[in-house]
Amino acid sequence: MKLKLSLLATLLLSVFIVNSQQLENSTLWKISGNGLEKASYLFGTIHITCDATLDEDVKNALDETTQIVLEIDMDDPSMQSKMMGGMYMKDGKTIKDFVSEEDYSVIDSLFIKNAGMSVKMIENIKPFFLTAMLYPKMIDCPMQSFEMELIKVAKTQEEEINGLETIEDQIQVFDDIPYADQVSDLLRMAKDNLAYDKANFAKMLKTYKEENISEMLEMINDENMSAFSKHQDKLLTNRNKNWISKIAEYSKKQPTFFAVGAGHLAGENGVIKLLMKAGYTVTAIQ
Repeated sequence: MKLKLSLLATLLLSVFIVNSQQLENSTLWKISGNGLEKASYLFGTIHITCDATLDEDVKNALDETTQIVLEIDMDDPSMQSKMMGGMYMKDGKTIKDFVSEEDYSVIDSLFIKNAGMSVKMIENIKPFFLTAMLYPKMIDCPMQSFEMELIKVAKTQEEEINGLETIEDQIQVFDDIPYADQVSDLLRMAKDNLAYDKANFAKMLKTYKEENISEMLEMINDENMSAFSKHQDKLLTNRNKNWISKIAEYSKKQPTFFAVGAGHLAGENGVIKLLMKAGYTVTAIQ
């Protein structure tokens, strides 16, 4: 009986330590232990940036691994056609179904100013995709992508690129989050012609450069971005939990370099602590 209580106390203590551990500022983490013959690595990216140069620690991790796994297999030749097929709102919905004529006009002006087209031409596309069309306007520089840089490395090293989920999985997220919430964010962006979002994105780039993954997660909680703050379970938590078994499966077969959005790393339901809870040793590379 005493042995059982001792084991239970040890288990509870280990869970408490994992849950209370303050994560270091780092976007690169080493995954080891739990039966792995060789270490794998977890890298937090930012999908849009001014400088996607890979630092030496990341390059070394890429040299030590034999495949790259992104959120989705971006090297899949069918990805673009699948994405195009999932871009449109279901049940014949359009932006007009969620806003007044006055607000529709405000959104229309946003796209005329920033995309060179009227929203009338694309009003049946899911609001998240419409928002993504405006991302290049968030930064005052040519847009770069860490994912594209990693794909270049994979091709140079003749390594396989895989995904933790399918493009269909990601598209489903944008159907699970109410279109009304997505449109609400789009309207807020339109009312100040992206001013708030540009300032917020500049702050996020700075935070990413500082590798402060905990603060990046807090920024996603911004109530001004309701589709993100209200639906973190769909955007982050559920996906993170689904990824752990995939990470385990890939890592057991061969040393793998995983790269996901940095917002997925921190937090009690972030990938790092979920891997720790699954028995892995996850160590910051600083």
